[in-house]
Amino acid sequence: MNSRRSFFGKIAAMAAVVTGTKLFAQQAAPVPAPGAAPAGGPGGDRPRRGGGNHIHNGIYYFSGTGSNDGYPREDHVLVTDPFEKHVTRTMDALKKSVERAGCTMDSIIHLEVFLCLPHADTIPMPTGSARFAAHKAQYDALNKIYGTYFSPGKAPSRACMALEWIPGDSLIEIVGSAIVVNPPAPPAGE
Repeated sequence: MNSRRSFFGKIAAMAAVVTGTKLFAQQAAPVPAPGAAPAGGPGGDRPRRGGGNHIHNGIYYFSGTGSNDGYPREDHVLVTDPFEKHVTRTMDALKKSVERAGCTMDSIIHLEVFLCLPHADTIPMPTGSARFAAHKAQYDALNKIYGTYFSPGKAPSRACMALEWIPGDSLIEIVGSAIVVNPPAPPAGE
């Protein structure tokens, strides 16, 4: 698998050199994160991961949406809070982000969802089949909440992966893309 990724990565790089084009993430203009203030300011005190969010050719690409995005530090959830709370807050932040970019939840094309078990001194980390069962319980809880954010039959394609750790005290993080259906007006003066 890695050799296939490496091969396609080399092909994409060669095509970019030959055609003289830049990759879409390098050309795109950033879109504000779920909190109305810029990263690091009120409404979100941790910097955006993964280079931020971008619109390119009518597609909104977003990265690093977690359960504490768009919330001030005094309202952050902790890894010891219920997983369902993490999912609901992440989906709410995602909804705000896509709507701010002129998309809807139903215009989301693809999502990649990352889950992790809580790392805390007060919570023992399961091992063996108990660890698998804990991840399966998270996946089942995710699906119950996730489906409520989309119209029937409109849920996007999705990949779901378990990780060891996610930055920002979140037990879930989502990245993906959506079709812009109602482009936001450019800021005054542009």
